[in-house]
Amino acid sequence: MADETPDTTEEQVTPAAETAEETTAAAPEAEAPEAAAPAAEPVTPLTPKERKVAARARRGVRRGATPEERAEARKAKAVARSRYRTNKRAKVNAARGEAGPAKTESTTEHGPGAPKERLGIVTSAKADKTITVRIDVARRHRRYQKIVRSSSTLHAHDEANDANAGDRVRVIESRPLSASKRWRLVEILERAK
Repeated sequence: MADETPDTTEEQVTPAAETAEETTAAAPEAEAPEAAAPAAEPVTPLTPKERKVAARARRGVRRGATPEERAEARKAKAVARSRYRTNKRAKVNAARGEAGPAKTESTTEHGPGAPKERLGIVTSAKADKTITVRIDVARRHRRYQKIVRSSSTLHAHDEANDANAGDRVRVIESRPLSASKRWRLVEILERAK
């Protein structure tokens, strides 16, 4: 009886192995109809990484296997970006009439990007070539929708000592002019009465 038990297990294993081989051989043919028909098995959601890999496979984009291949791809993208930006710049200059961007005093001082501008009221003009400006802000609270008012003060450079307390002024962001001054007076909008 001990001899018969191993023989039956071998017979059971062999047909199972043959069945597995047949299914793997027939799998490419059977995958297409199964994918088209709704599957009875629950589909496990893909992780974001798996979704990304699947999308790449659908598009036919293959990531470089070695660091050198990836570096080559990065260089090619950089060249394409540079070409695109050069063409875009040429179109903008042609539309402008080859005049180029208007250089103002504030853009040369500030650096890339537009400098911030604020409107405020002068609270003090006692210091030489410096004014203290109060900036009032009224915002709606995100959750409670109540209007919340707040104010902040800043020091601005006033080269000609034009502004006086109570004046409404426009100041613009600038390079650090002292320990506390990072703004410059642009114009006086309204004089105090």
